[in-house]
Amino acid sequence: MTAENSRGLSRRALVRSALAIGGMSALAACQEAEQSPDAETPDPPEYPRGTEDRSVLPDRQHAWDDYLVNSVHGTVTQSQHQLLLGLSYEGSMPPSEEERRQVEDALRLLERAFQWGSGPNTSGSINNGLLFLVGYAPRYLEQVGIDLPELQTPETVLEELGEDPSLAADFDALLLLDSDYASILLAAEEALFGGKERLNGVAVDSRLSGVFQVVERRTGVLGKGQPTKEIGHEDIPEEAPLSMGFRAGFDNSLPPEDTATFSEGPFAGGTTLSVSRIRTSLDDWYDQSHEQRTKEMYCPAHDYDNVGDIGDRMGNHSGITEENVSNMEELAAEHGIVGHAQKVATARDENFQTQILRRSEGVATDDVEGSTFNFSSIQTDTRKFVAVRKAMNVEEYDLDTDVPDDKHGIVDYLGTLSRSTYLVPPRAERALPSRR
Repeated sequence: MTAENSRGLSRRALVRSALAIGGMSALAACQEAEQSPDAETPDPPEYPRGTEDRSVLPDRQHAWDDYLVNSVHGTVTQSQHQLLLGLSYEGSMPPSEEERRQVEDALRLLERAFQWGSGPNTSGSINNGLLFLVGYAPRYLEQVGIDLPELQTPETVLEELGEDPSLAADFDALLLLDSDYASILLAAEEALFGGKERLNGVAVDSRLSGVFQVVERRTGVLGKGQPTKEIGHEDIPEEAPLSMGFRAGFDNSLPPEDTATFSEGPFAGGTTLSVSRIRTSLDDWYDQSHEQRTKEMYCPAHDYDNVGDIGDRMGNHSGITEENVSNMEELAAEHGIVGHAQKVATARDENFQTQILRRSEGVATDDVEGSTFNFSSIQTDTRKFVAVRKAMNVEEYDLDTDVPDDKHGIVDYLGTLSRSTYLVPPRAERALPSRR
C-alpha cells in the first residue's frame, strides 16, 4: 500500500469515527480530513449554498430521488453518510405557535445553508449538499390529537413480526440527515443543538434545542468498499457496498416516490417512515460458498455468470421476475434454497411493483460490538413494511420441499435491535403538527 493510499484510509476512518462521536471537536477534525490535501480548500470547507426561496424546494420532505447522484447503472445512489437523531419533545402540549416558528426557522436554516442534495444536476459524482426529513412518532401524535390509520405503533409492528415489543425505540420524533460529506451532517447537528454560530457561512438564528432534545444518535456509512473498512471482517468483499457482500437498490426494486406518498388526506404529500436497527451474523453468513450466498441473497436461479462477485454484473436490474416467484417450489426442490429477493418479491403489488422505498441503509459506525446496520424505508402505510418483512420469514411458506432455515433467504442471519415508526408530513406541515 502506498503512503498516499494509507493516508486516504486514515482520513476515511477519521471521518467515520468523527461522525459517530459528534461534537465540535469531532466536527473540526472531520472538516480537516475531508479537505483535499492537494487543493486550496477554505478552512472550514465551503459547500454549495442553499436557498432563501422555499418555493423552489419540493413540497415533499422525502423528495430525494431527483436530488441524489445516479449510479453508472442509472439507478439512484444513496449518500455515503447518514445521521439519525432520536428526539424527545420538550415543548408545551399542545405546541405553541412560537415553538412551531422556532422549529420551522431551524429547519429553514439548513435549507439556506446547504443545497438540497446534489442540486439540480444529478450527473455529478457526489452529493455535496444535504437531504433531511423529520418524522413524528405515534406517541407524539397521540398527545396532539392526530389519528393516522396508516401509521402503526412500533410495538404493534414488532408484535406482528413476532418480535419483542420492548425493542420499540423511545423517541417522540426522528431527524434523518443524509450527505456524502460527514462534516455537513456534523455541522448541521451542531447548529441545531450545539453552539455553532455560522453554518456554511449562514448565521445561525434558530435552533431545535429547547423544543427537542437528542436522546440517541445513530450513524451509518454506505458505499463501495465502506463495510470492509468499517467492520474489518476479512470475508467481506473489498468492493462490496453492504456488509453481506452484495449490491441492493436495483431499478425494479425501487418504486417511484409517488408510490410511497399520500395522495389525499390531511397529510397529502407526506408518507410514513419505518426505521430499524439490525444485527447481522456475518461469521455464519460467510461460512458458506459464494455460490450459496448468491442464491440465498437473490434467487436459486441466479448464478455467478449473471451476478458476479457483488452483483456487479446485473446492471440496473436484480433479475427477479414473476416467474422466480411462481416457481419458488420448483426452484427450492432443485436447489434446496429459497432466495431473499425472491421472497420479498411476493409482497409486491398486482403490477409486480415494490411498495416500500429505502431512505437510508448503512453499516452502523456508532456500534463497536459487531456488525449492525440501519435500515429506513418510506411507504404509504407501515403495514406495507410489515408485509415485506413478513415475506422474509420461513413460516410464511408452505413448501413441499423441506428447506432448512439457514437456506431460506437471509432472515436467519438477522436479529432486530430496535424498530420505530413515524409520520413524515409534507414540508408545509413539518413543524410540530397537531390537530388545530
